[in-house]
Amino acid sequence: MMDRDALTLRNPEQELRQFTGRALTLWVLLALAILLLVMRLFQLQVLEHDRHAARSEKNRIEVQPIAPPRGEIYDRKGRLIAGNLPVFSLMVVKERVEDLEATLALLETLIGLTAEEREAFQGRLARRRRPLEPVTLRLRLDPEAMARVAVNRHRLPGVEIEAGLLRHYPEGALLAHAVGSVRRLSEADLQRVDPIAYSATRFMGRLGVEAHYERALHGAVGHERVETDARGRITRTLDRTPPRAGHNLTLHLDRDLQAAAVAALAGRRGAVVALDPRTGGILALASTPSYNPNDFIWGLDAEGYQALQQDRDQPLFNRPVRGQYAPGSTFKPLVALAALTEGVTDWERSLKDPGYYQLPGQSRKYRDWSWTAGNGGGQGVVDLRKAIYRSSNTYFFDLGNRLGPEPMASVARAFGLGSDRSVDVFGARPGLVPDGGWKQQAQGQPWYPGDSLNFAIGQGALLVTPLQLATVAATLANRGQPVRPRFLMASDARLPELAPAPLPPLDQFSQADYAGVIEAMEAVVHRGNQRFGENGTAWAYIGQDIPYRMAGKSGTAQVVEIPQGEEYDEEALEERQRKHAWFMAFAPVEAPEIAVAVLVENGGGGSQIAAPVARAVVDAWLLPKAPQAPQVAKVAQQ
Repeated sequence: MMDRDALTLRNPEQELRQFTGRALTLWVLLALAILLLVMRLFQLQVLEHDRHAARSEKNRIEVQPIAPPRGEIYDRKGRLIAGNLPVFSLMVVKERVEDLEATLALLETLIGLTAEEREAFQGRLARRRRPLEPVTLRLRLDPEAMARVAVNRHRLPGVEIEAGLLRHYPEGALLAHAVGSVRRLSEADLQRVDPIAYSATRFMGRLGVEAHYERALHGAVGHERVETDARGRITRTLDRTPPRAGHNLTLHLDRDLQAAAVAALAGRRGAVVALDPRTGGILALASTPSYNPNDFIWGLDAEGYQALQQDRDQPLFNRPVRGQYAPGSTFKPLVALAALTEGVTDWERSLKDPGYYQLPGQSRKYRDWSWTAGNGGGQGVVDLRKAIYRSSNTYFFDLGNRLGPEPMASVARAFGLGSDRSVDVFGARPGLVPDGGWKQQAQGQPWYPGDSLNFAIGQGALLVTPLQLATVAATLANRGQPVRPRFLMASDARLPELAPAPLPPLDQFSQADYAGVIEAMEAVVHRGNQRFGENGTAWAYIGQDIPYRMAGKSGTAQVVEIPQGEEYDEEALEERQRKHAWFMAFAPVEAPEIAVAVLVENGGGGSQIAAPVARAVVDAWLLPKAPQAPQVAKVAQQ
């Protein structure tokens, strides 16, 4: 009875249905799982094949950028002044180094790695732009160091020797301020440059021609796909897109003339700029003292760099381009043009020069350079021509009082002062041309008559650069046709600087007045006006045996103010408080081929100190037997 009841309680049919339902459910779940797996495999293998294939490929294939060879720079005679040297550098890829500190310690024993090199490496490592980027540990390996690294290569995973080109300046310090230099890319540079274009580049133009023409000189980066092994070493190159080399440049600069300019400065602080007045081409741009730009490429230690920065003579300072100085009496020819144009004087008007000038109703005496405490000085009867070739302050004080600031400021701006008119001179300063509005805004004071007197002799707030003064000389040489100073003479690239827009002629001044001013400037160098029995201020120093006709104007710019009644005593002043010596010139007068501006800081008299420098430069350009380079180059390197 009980067995029957038990059989009655179990329902085989029901159990079969339950089993079947559960089995179907499991099969459905299994089918769904298989379907999902298939779909995922389809997604990975078909839909996302390219992405995952590329990621897989990266495990063994890398794309490496190739640095383009930097364009070379030549002087006007085709001589190399900025080129590239082949070097072997020690590179480290951090991700492939098992123990960085141990590797550096091993390299220290192998090749004498210094603490400074390690510190610089850590800095570059922190600034690298992407993973797996090689970082320079030592820029230039000698053959012995290369051999030691090669022999121990199995102990140095992630350390490689890389061949490349490095910038080199064969003339060293001679052309540093003209050509400029390249410097290692800084963190600030990396933020503003194109990361792709500079992906393989460690240096860029920082100063001079190198900086201005950086885009043309840099070239275009290339790349190659390489296969690497488990240790990250390249096993083969799959394909390669070569880089495009930077464009070559030929400059108006003449290496021999530059050497002659540096030699003529003879180690004194100063600047020389020589232009071709026909084109505006910069033939020489010398700044002394100078520095060797190669030091910044090969590696200048902190001590050496600090010494350059703290040097009182400022070898890093580009005086021809960045230095702004009062022009002194070199400004007088422009004042003469302004006075002639405004009708406040003519070539016949004269006055008696007692050695000083007094404003009406004032007791203060504005002194001529010839004034002495003992006898007062003076230059007798002075007309405009004599006022230029004898540099009479008294005559120009009178012109300044008659003119006022605006006509003088106007002629200064017409000749390019107060602005940068250069085509490709990196970092050129504009100088300063003052007037009443400027003084009120800058100093909160009105323009006084005494300001006009100082303005007329190139003192006061007026500031010019040697480059600007050379441009003034070139414009006078052209009888009023301005030029735009430029370095670039030729290139294998189509650059806008090759054909700069010409400037309009300064026809507000008459050709007769140009001729008169030039005649007076010619008398500065040569015999002068025999009617007065006076020679030009520079005749005794450069004019007695000169074989060509030169027009020039000296300038002596006061640095410190001399109290009323006291005589300027150079010996009593500290050397850096003495007057700056200026001289601007062009030659030959009848068909000018060169215009020059010379500055000697704290040198003294312009005719005595600066004029011989200008003569040496013009001689080197015009005379076939002028002293040239080899002996001068030695001086330039010191």
